[in-house]
Amino acid sequence: MKTKIPDALKSDLPDNKWGKLLGATPVIMTVVATLLAGLASSEMTKAQYERAYAAQLQSRAGDQWAFFQAKRLRGEMQRNTFDLLSAQLGAVAAQLEDAPTPPPAPAVVPELAVVMKAVRDEVPEAELAPLLFKLTPAMLADAQRAAKEHAAAYDALTGPMLKKIEAGGSVAARLRFNGMRYDQEAQLNAGIARLYELQVRKSNLVAERHHARSQKFFFGMLGAQMGVIISTLAMAAKKRNLLWSLAAGAGLIAIVFAVYVYLYV
Repeated sequence: MKTKIPDALKSDLPDNKWGKLLGATPVIMTVVATLLAGLASSEMTKAQYERAYAAQLQSRAGDQWAFFQAKRLRGEMQRNTFDLLSAQLGAVAAQLEDAPTPPPAPAVVPELAVVMKAVRDEVPEAELAPLLFKLTPAMLADAQRAAKEHAAAYDALTGPMLKKIEAGGSVAARLRFNGMRYDQEAQLNAGIARLYELQVRKSNLVAERHHARSQKFFFGMLGAQMGVIISTLAMAAKKRNLLWSLAAGAGLIAIVFAVYVYLYV
């Protein structure tokens, strides 16, 4: 986009640096408006990406909660069957092998520990949002990877014991062992699901932030376009001082507003 000043209007401008600056005002305001329009579009694109990413993460969290529910249900069925069998056959629970407890849970960074406690305490969203913004993608990715490795380690621990029971143990032993194992695995899946949900909440907050930035950049673009219009009218007017001041003020406000949005919003 090019803005050309007619020679007839150029002759009305003061023949000094101030006059040259006034003559370049429409061009400068056009560049500023174009820049702000690009920033507004970029922020909106980022907001849409974060929304789509949050939907993907929510689907993964849903998968983990489905595993949690399925394993809790299986564990309950195993325990109920074991109780019925014990009542009928007089099986002694103390003589049966317990499922092992999972290895110690992996440590998490302090920022993540604070957020997880805040979620458990059900703090308001306004208080939770600043805590979520302190979590980096690397923190969440590391925590998810550690939680999955923790679950895999428990599978490796119980696998040989389950094979041994299935090969030579009684039905009661298998039922009791599987019931306890499913309960432990369900809790591990729940932990993974909660980490995914934290990432979903953060992605939604980031999307809202980009959306707000896009709106404010758009308003800044309107201010710059207003400066272009006012400056163009001022160059054609007989008395230009006030109009040029309005044009310069509109452009300056647009620039300051854009910088404020970029740094603090």
